[in-house]
Amino acid sequence: QVDLVESGGGLVQPGGSLRISCAASGNIFSIKAMGWYRQAPGKQREFVATITSAGTTNYADSVKGRFTISRDNAKNTVYLQMNSLKPEDTAVYYCNAEIQPTRWEIRTDYWGQGTQVTVSS
Repeated sequence: QVDLVESGGGLVQPGGSLRISCAASGNIFSIKAMGWYRQAPGKQREFVATITSAGTTNYADSVKGRFTISRDNAKNTVYLQMNSLKPEDTAVYYCNAEIQPTRWEIRTDYWGQGTQVTVSS
């Protein structure tokens, strides 16, 4: 009953910028937090950034100062602005949301389908 739809991935040159988006829809009672994770070929999925409904943010050390996470609570949407991109940022980026669908259910993590970000000259 809950879907996360991502958009904005693509190919960008080193040093360039890209913004990806993720919108949650369906049966949503509340959203505790939304965020981004990424997985490069042959690597484990790793944390990138999260933001709570109140606006509290956290970043992985590898992206701090280059990436900015933001949200639009009215649209249940989270964004990731990626600047000064490096080849090592190449990965599939996954949207994550901690959602309570109804007042009768516990909070559960939901995942988007993933969007490919490729940084290459």
